Amino acid sequence: MTDVQAFTDGACLGNPGPGGWAALLRSKGTERLLSGGEPQTTNNRMEMLGAISALEALTRPCSVVLTTDSRYVIQGMEEWVPRWAANGWRTADKKPVKNQDLWERLAAAVAKHQVRWQWVRGHNGHVENERVDQAAREQAEQFKERA
Repeated sequence: MTDVQAFTDGACLGNPGPGGWAALLRSKGTERLLSGGEPQTTNNRMEMLGAISALEALTRPCSVVLTTDSRYVIQGMEEWVPRWAANGWRTADKKPVKNQDLWERLAAAVAKHQVRWQWVRGHNGHVENERVDQAAREQAEQFKERA
C-alpha cells in the first residue's frame, strides 16, 4: 500500500462568502497541488473539500497521513460521523446535520484508504500548511474578483 502525505486547507472571504480549498499530495518524492473554490460557501465546507479532494485524487487504496488545521474535519470524522450516520444524519437534538452532503462524501473517500488524521496549528509557520493556505486563499480571491 502506497504511503501518501496529504496537507489540506480551506479559506473563505467572509463566512459565508467566496471560498477556496487546496490539497498537497506527496508520495515517493512527487508532489501534486490541487485547488478549487466556490463563489458562495463557508469555511467549514472549504476545509472539508480540501480533505475530500485529496482522498478522491488517489486512484488506489493508500496509507494516508492527512494533515489539516481544521479541528472540525478531524473531530467530525473521528467522533461525529459514526453517531450521525447511526442516527439517520440527525444531531443529538434531532436537527439535520449541517454539510451532510460533504460528510457523506468524505466518509466514502476515507473508507477507501487507511487514513490517520493529524492536526497542525494554522498560521504558525508549518511549511505545507502555509502553502495550502495560500493556494486556498488564491482560489477564494479569484471567486471574489468574479463577483
